[in-house]
Amino acid sequence: MLPKINQTLFFQIASSDEAEAAIEYKARIAEVLDEGFLIENPINSQNGRMKRMFLGDELSVYFVSEDGIKHFFNSHVLGFREDVVKLVKIRRPELDQITKVQRRNFLRVAAELEIAVKTPEQVRFVTLTDDVGGGGISFICDGKWPISQGQVLECWLLVPYKNGSIEHASFNAEIVRIVNLETGRNQAMIKFAGINDSDRQRIIRYCFERQLEFRNR
Repeated sequence: MLPKINQTLFFQIASSDEAEAAIEYKARIAEVLDEGFLIENPINSQNGRMKRMFLGDELSVYFVSEDGIKHFFNSHVLGFREDVVKLVKIRRPELDQITKVQRRNFLRVAAELEIAVKTPEQVRFVTLTDDVGGGGISFICDGKWPISQGQVLECWLLVPYKNGSIEHASFNAEIVRIVNLETGRNQAMIKFAGINDSDRQRIIRYCFERQLEFRNR
């Protein structure tokens, strides 16, 4: 499924500046071309200010279909067209480069990301994830750490992107299952119990980039 004329695209622009990379912009599709989309000048979703785009800007894009499913793809700025208003031309993805993320069925990928954890008893430790997704993650930690099913943990996740930028996602998560491994370590499977949409989108964007990476190997 491809977005259509008058549909709104939401996107973030790749940047080494963490604050800039976290800003979400939106723009309406003015025209659909064989090789791309012409979009109106994007505006900042929070303050409504217009954003100037540059040739080659890399974009992490999503649009929402009528059934509420988010569709993600990567794109970049191909050029500009002077019309009644200035239009920005971005690359059109192939259908197999679009990833669907349903509200209750988030994409999940295997990944070793650094995560800092704080338990309700104020015990803190740092470990690595086993997999990550838009609905939750799992991590493996030493058996000495006092974790148990039903606990709600405070977590801070390091999220690296393919352009070299690194962002952080913070959230509260409930332990739904613990597996005792033969190595003496524990695998904790946790679901998000409290997470901002912007932090969830950072994780989903990472998952999408990882899926494309696996697909292109």
